[in-house]
Amino acid sequence: MYAVFKRELFSSLHSLMAYITIGIFLLASGLLLWFFPETSILEYGYAELTGFFSLAPFLFMFLVPAITMRSFAEERKEGTYILLATKPLTDWQIILAKYLSGFVLVAFSLLPTLIYYYTVYQLGLPAGNVDTGAVTGSYVGLLLLSAAFIAIGIFASSLTSNQVIAFAVSVFICFIAYLGFDAMSKVFALRDLESLFLGLSVNEHYQSISRGVLDTRDLVYFITVVCLFLGLTRLVLGGRKW
Repeated sequence: MYAVFKRELFSSLHSLMAYITIGIFLLASGLLLWFFPETSILEYGYAELTGFFSLAPFLFMFLVPAITMRSFAEERKEGTYILLATKPLTDWQIILAKYLSGFVLVAFSLLPTLIYYYTVYQLGLPAGNVDTGAVTGSYVGLLLLSAAFIAIGIFASSLTSNQVIAFAVSVFICFIAYLGFDAMSKVFALRDLESLFLGLSVNEHYQSISRGVLDTRDLVYFITVVCLFLGLTRLVLGGRKW
């Protein structure tokens, strides 16, 4: 398993596409956070990162699928999965190796954003007047959100040999998971189904963690989403003749 993880990670790190994707994410988040008038911290006048953590999930809807789209789609297109499957590895070990490599890449892309926290920390009056608990919770929320999106991306990649289709399917599912259930909760607000759909919403659980309190229910929710889509990936791989 470690060999597959290492191969996937170094393959991505040696790929120009990974650096372009991460670069676009950092550029977009930086522009939205500091330069665009409607979302700029400098215009807002408060030393906090609420704007960044509100915008990051939407950027992740494109960042994560771009990272995961090649996971199985490329293997299927080039016929290399058959060679991989002949190794003394189970399907679960292969899936988890690819999943963990994607998670490491996303975590790597988040590291430079710690500069935002340092900058806001220094801009506070007095310096350090920042809700560190909320920022920490928001970063934990982003990592859990990325964990769910990566599982979705891995699943989408297992469905096709076309990376573009895998990307599009992953973006669509991530969008529905993040905002779709919120919209449905408003539609069914008068039918006693609002709480049900809110409970299924990724956004609802992400916002809950971003308040700085890690609720066990939110943690269980994200773990369930990850296990669900990785399990679906296993079903797809197990029922396919490569």
